[in-house]
Amino acid sequence: MTSEKITPALTCGPDGCSIDPATATTRQAHGPALELQIVSDAICPWCYVAKRHLKVALAQLASEGLHLKVHWMPFELNPDMPKAGLDRKQYRSRKFGSWEKSQSLDAGVTAAGKAAGVEFRHDLMQRTPNTFDSHRLVWLAGQEGVQDAVVEALFHAYFSEGKDVGDAGILADVAAEAGMDRERVKAFLAGAGGAEEVLLEIDLGRRAGTQGVPTFVLNGQPLFSGAQPAAVMAAAFREIAAESAKNAMEAPDVPP
Repeated sequence: MTSEKITPALTCGPDGCSIDPATATTRQAHGPALELQIVSDAICPWCYVAKRHLKVALAQLASEGLHLKVHWMPFELNPDMPKAGLDRKQYRSRKFGSWEKSQSLDAGVTAAGKAAGVEFRHDLMQRTPNTFDSHRLVWLAGQEGVQDAVVEALFHAYFSEGKDVGDAGILADVAAEAGMDRERVKAFLAGAGGAEEVLLEIDLGRRAGTQGVPTFVLNGQPLFSGAQPAAVMAAAFREIAAESAKNAMEAPDVPP
């Protein structure tokens, strides 16, 4: 792989967000096109940090003439969360054993977020939401070509403004902020649109072995997990791009 070292992964999983070397996986991908899928959840703090690192990495690669097509994929950190969500303090106190432990974990991501230019306002977060509808919105945004803007708005709404991103009205506001039609999104969320597609994508990720997020998948193969530094991301993408170009040149010509 690249000379840039993949570090212990800063990931979130069903059991919480932590530094877990076992999730810092790498695998090389092959193919002529570079399609980057990012498996993520709207309430995953390391996903937000990783998004900021990714922005820097992609800008560096773009200056070199290398462009990646990015698609955001769903993952539910709390798949059994009630539709209306739960009081955050009560939920996390039970999940981690105490509110003090939860606050200690929050402090860690707050420091990492500050270094990446992200302001985490855990003091504003009142509820831990069910994120399934947020994934439906991200799916719809993908159909309209504004997926990245919606993902950014979702992260900002939850982590920096403490908004309940499980609430349909909040999701409609987020969509409007990203340039989508608020009333149309509201009607979409009131129905079942995108639910089947999101469930399918979640299942695909599960069968591919995704256990924590963010996970980066290039050309259908898991590449690495966690909020890796921008330089590490760029080096990994650059290496796969060079390998893909080499494979394309060495591939035998196929008669039409």
